[in-house]
Amino acid sequence: MSWLQSIVSFGNNILWSYILIYMLIGLGIFFTIQSKFVQFRHFGEMFRLIAERQNRNQKGISSLQAFFVSAASRVGTGNLAGVALAIALGGPGAVFWMWMIAMIGMASSFVESTLAQVYKVKDGENFRGGPAYYMEKALNARWLGIIFAVLITLCFGLIFNSVQANTIAAAFEEAFSINKSVMAILLAILTAVIIFGGIQRIAKAAQMIVPVMASIYILVALVVVIMNISELPSIIALIVKSAFGLEEVAGGSMGAALLYGLKRGLFSNEAGMGSVPNAAATANVSHPAKQGFIQSLGVFFDTIIICSATAFIILLFDVTPDQQLSGIQLTQAALASHIGSWATVFVAIAIFLFAFSSIIGNYYYGETNIEFIRESKIWLFLYRLVVVGMVVFGSLSSIQIVWDLADLFMGFMAVINLFVITILSKIAIQVLQDYVKQRKEGKDPVFKASHIKGLKNIDVWEEKSETIS
Repeated sequence: MSWLQSIVSFGNNILWSYILIYMLIGLGIFFTIQSKFVQFRHFGEMFRLIAERQNRNQKGISSLQAFFVSAASRVGTGNLAGVALAIALGGPGAVFWMWMIAMIGMASSFVESTLAQVYKVKDGENFRGGPAYYMEKALNARWLGIIFAVLITLCFGLIFNSVQANTIAAAFEEAFSINKSVMAILLAILTAVIIFGGIQRIAKAAQMIVPVMASIYILVALVVVIMNISELPSIIALIVKSAFGLEEVAGGSMGAALLYGLKRGLFSNEAGMGSVPNAAATANVSHPAKQGFIQSLGVFFDTIIICSATAFIILLFDVTPDQQLSGIQLTQAALASHIGSWATVFVAIAIFLFAFSSIIGNYYYGETNIEFIRESKIWLFLYRLVVVGMVVFGSLSSIQIVWDLADLFMGFMAVINLFVITILSKIAIQVLQDYVKQRKEGKDPVFKASHIKGLKNIDVWEEKSETIS
C-alpha cells in the first residue's frame, strides 16, 4: 500500500504542479482573449438568463435546473475545507489567486459548456451530453470518449461520492455523536431514493438543496463580516499584499500563495475539467450559448461568492493556521470564535447539505457517461447499486488512497478535455457570435446547425428541431 501511495503521490505532483496548472491557466487566458473577454462583456447577460422563465409547454430540464445540478457537484466540502487548507499552506494571498483563476476559468467553462450543448443528444423528453459526446461527434473519436467516460465515472460517480459520504459521517459523529453505521444507512437510503428517480428527480433535489445551503452559509458569513466590518479593509489589503509576497505571513512566499490558491481554486470550480458540461447538456434551451453563460456564472458563484465567504470567516479569526489546525477544523474553529460553540453543529449541517448535494450531482455525471458507453437499463441499475454501496463504504472507511487515486484520474480527465476543447473552441466562439448577433437584432436567440458553416453530426439543432427556451 505504501508503494502504491508513493506512485500515486508522485503522479499527482507531476500532473497538478507541472502540467495542469499551466494548461488551465494558459488555456483560460487563451479562451478569454479568443472570446474577447466573454466573462466580463456578458456578465449582466448571465444574470438575465438565470432569471429567464421556462416556457410552460417546455419539457425536460430547465436552464436553471441544469445550473443547480452543476452547482450541486461544484459546491462541496472543498468550499469549506479546501479554502482553509489553501490559506493554511499558502497564506492569505492564496485567496487572491483563487479569485484570479476563477475569473479566467469562467471563459473555459463557457467554451466547454457551449460545446456540450451543441453536441448533446435526445434522451426521451430530456437531453444528455458532455465531453465524451463532443469527442465522438466533433472529432470522430469514440475511443477517446470512452476513456473519458470511464475516468469521470470512476472519479465522480464512485470515488468522490465515497469521500463526500465519509466527510458527512465524520462531521455528524463529531457534532451529534451519531454512529457512522447509522449515518451510512441513512445516507444510502436518501441517495437511493433520489438517484433511482432519474435526472428529473436529481434536478428537483438539487434545485431544493443548493439555494438553501448556499443562502444560509452566505448569510452566516455576511453576519461575521458585519460584526467585523472595521477590519475588512485591512483583511482585503492583507490578501492582495500576501499574493505578491509584499507581506510575510503564515504560509510564506508568493510562490506558495500562487500554487495553493490556483490548485484549490481549480479543484473547487472545476472550470475546464470536463465535469460541468455533463450537467450543461441537460438543459432545454433555445441557444447553446445560454448554458455557456450560465455555467460560466457558476464558476463565479462557486469561487468568488462561496469560497470568499469561507476565506473571510477564517481571516477574521485571529489565529495562525498550522498543520494541526487546517482544513475543516480551521473553518469550524474560526466560525465558533465568531458565533459561538453552536458553530460545530452549524458546520456539520452545512457539510451535510454541501456534501450530499455533491453526491447526487456527481452521480449524474457517471450516469450520463455510462449511457454513452452503452445504453442498458441493467448496466444503469448496477451502477446505481454500486454508487449506494460506495456511499456506505465511504461513511465507514478512512480512504486517503482512494481520494488520491481520484485526483490522479481527474487529472488525466482534465488533460484530455482541455486538449479537445482547445481544438473545438472555434465552434464555441462562432456560436457566441451568432448569439450576440441575434441579441443585437432584439431577438431571443434561437440556434440552428446551419448557422455555423460545416457543423456536422448534430442531433438536436437541425432545422426540424423543436427545442425552445
